[in-house]
Amino acid sequence: MTRFTVDIDEELLAGAQRELHTDTKVATLNEALRLAAERAKVREAIAELDSVELDLSGSERSFRFNGGRDLGGLAERARREAAEAEES
Repeated sequence: MTRFTVDIDEELLAGAQRELHTDTKVATLNEALRLAAERAKVREAIAELDSVELDLSGSERSFRFNGGRDLGGLAERARREAAEAEES
């Protein structure tokens, strides 16, 4: 394990500790780094899934019970919600 000194914004650190429920600076930084790396993996996975074309037309006929749901707009809705989340 490498040890080094860094200047950290104490207000941001305190906010991160509250959000992450961590007790020490080291635990907070490690959890924040883990979450950042995980977020990158999730973005990559979403990009991979987004590259697959899905034809959900007629999906409402594929459900056997209680009728079906038209899933044709599902992919577009997910893209729109993701874009809105990125903007905020």
